[in-house]
Amino acid sequence: MKASDIMVTNVVTVTPDRSVQEVAEILLANRISGVPVVDAAGRLVGIVSEGDLMRHADAGTAHHRSWWLRMLMGREGLAAEYVKEHARKVADVMTRDVITATPDTPVGDIADLLERNGIKRVPIVRDGKVVGIISRANLLQALASMRKRMAAEVPTDDAALRESVLNQLKSEPWMRTSLINVTAHDGKVDLWGIVDSATEKKAIRVAVEATPGVREVNDAMIVRPLVGTA
Repeated sequence: MKASDIMVTNVVTVTPDRSVQEVAEILLANRISGVPVVDAAGRLVGIVSEGDLMRHADAGTAHHRSWWLRMLMGREGLAAEYVKEHARKVADVMTRDVITATPDTPVGDIADLLERNGIKRVPIVRDGKVVGIISRANLLQALASMRKRMAAEVPTDDAALRESVLNQLKSEPWMRTSLINVTAHDGKVDLWGIVDSATEKKAIRVAVEATPGVREVNDAMIVRPLVGTA
C-alpha cells in the first residue's frame, strides 16, 4: 500500500502572509491540527500546526520564564521564542524544514517518518507541490480497512488455513517451526510445541492471530524450563 492509496487529496493550505489568528480559525473550522504553507505558485514552503500557535501573547499563553532559565536560553533562544509568541504572520511561526513524502512512498515508511520525527502529519509532494497529506488518523483508517480486505481473502478450508499459518511463521527469522505443531479447524488454530521463552510464545500467538482467516487461537505451547548451572 502506498501513500497515494490513503492520502487526503483535498488539502487545506495557507499562504505565508496569512495571520496566525486566521490560521487558528481555519484549524478549528476544519477540525485539523496543522496545515501546509504554500507560495503563490502552490509550492510547499512550510507547515504550521496547533503546536506553533499554542504559546502566543494574544491568547495570554506566552511563556513566563524565571531569570535563571532565561540566562540558560541565551539571547538567540529568547529572540526566537519572542518571534513565536508575538508574530502576526504565518511566515514567522511556520516550520520551514518540512518532512515530506511522495505518492509512491510505502505506507510503512510514512509510519516510520511520523514515529521517528514525533510529528502528526506528512505532506505528500509531487514536483514541489502538495498533492495530498497523511495524518496518524489516516493510518488508523488504513488499518481498519485492511482488516475488512483481509477478511474477504481468507482461506476457504482447514488445510489452506494451516498452510497460511505455517508460511506466516516460517517467514519470521526468530521462529523454529520444527518445534511447533499447528492444526486448524473452522478458523480455530491449535498450537502445540516447545518454545524458549514467554516472549517467543507470545510472538508466535500474535503472528498466528494476524494470519487472515484465523478467528481463534488455542495456545498450548510450553516454555522450555531453564536449566540451572552448578
